[in-house]
Amino acid sequence: MLYEGGFYIQFKCEICGNEDPKYIGYLNNTPYCRKCIQFKGEAASEDISYLKGKSKAILKYELSQEQKVISNKVLNNFINGKDTLIYAVCGAGKTELVFEVIEYALNHKMKVGFAIPRKDVVIELARRFQATFKKNIVIALFGGNTNLLYGDIICLTTHQLYRYEHYFDLLILDEIDAFPYKGNDVLEAIFKRSVKGNYVLMSATPDDKTLKSFNDNDTLLKLFTRYHKKPIPVPKIVIRFSIFKYIFIIKKLKEYEEKDLPSFVFAPTIEKCENLYSYLKIFIKNIDYVHSKRDNRNQIIDKFRDQKLKCLVCTAVLERGVTIKNLQVIIFDADDQIYNEKSLNQISGRVGRVIGATSGDVYYVAERKTKYMEKAIEFTIYANSKL
Repeated sequence: MLYEGGFYIQFKCEICGNEDPKYIGYLNNTPYCRKCIQFKGEAASEDISYLKGKSKAILKYELSQEQKVISNKVLNNFINGKDTLIYAVCGAGKTELVFEVIEYALNHKMKVGFAIPRKDVVIELARRFQATFKKNIVIALFGGNTNLLYGDIICLTTHQLYRYEHYFDLLILDEIDAFPYKGNDVLEAIFKRSVKGNYVLMSATPDDKTLKSFNDNDTLLKLFTRYHKKPIPVPKIVIRFSIFKYIFIIKKLKEYEEKDLPSFVFAPTIEKCENLYSYLKIFIKNIDYVHSKRDNRNQIIDKFRDQKLKCLVCTAVLERGVTIKNLQVIIFDADDQIYNEKSLNQISGRVGRVIGATSGDVYYVAERKTKYMEKAIEFTIYANSKL
């Protein structure tokens, strides 16, 4: 509580809405919020726009009939001032579902943002948007890359939304269940603060609370089939102990090597990732590793995309936003507590995403079967039943 003009007043943070006294500090008798103190920097101006002429989304393929229906519903919701949740399986083409509403917003001189929790995915999406909206300026905004704040489409991490107060006429937030956004009340408040018009949320694995908040049939849009209309590869559980886990993985990677198939081997922690790589590199050629603390991971991932590497040992840093043709996936120690149903679904969803390469291996290698493995497999089978 602040004492001002003979009255006690409640301090409320203008950025994140915090009112809890234990998170309020004072400097020269002036209050500040400890919860969002790191969110300091240049704020965007309402007056700047780069919009020029007509915008047109250029797609590499025609949307499926289901995608067209959902795309049109997203647009209608936006025109009618409604927010939308898109609940779609990995590989369903979620990003393509919002191209139509982005095109509409740009052509009506509206400010468009596309937010996502992770920097790596922001960079990838900015490339995709620039290829799709060729006449527009697309920027990627994230920590360490904040010199340019303005563009027709602003792709940014959720952390950077603090710069845009009541700014976006259309704000799309993908991967709402991903770290560090999920469960972060400061980032959630900053997201809502940055919206001037309406928003679209997207996820392959939304939580029950989010699903219940969109109980209107028109605002909760589900898509459980992939755009290529082929079944999602069903994961297989492989129970092995001790050294036999490594033997199985090496055998599989050798098979992929002979068939010239790219592969990811996921490990639950950075330490296990590095240790597993140190062992596998003895037997496997063209292999490297990436995790959140490896500085040059973007260059390594680019080498993988360019087929200069055939196998990456990785952590959850690659569980989202990555599409590689003919990819095979092995999850090492899939019974680790870090893997729940949603994370297993996300990782499994890396496989079979590309037209002409819709099959592939997904192996859960573990010492025991968990309920999360079973639920992830059950969901995949359920999604395939919608074909």
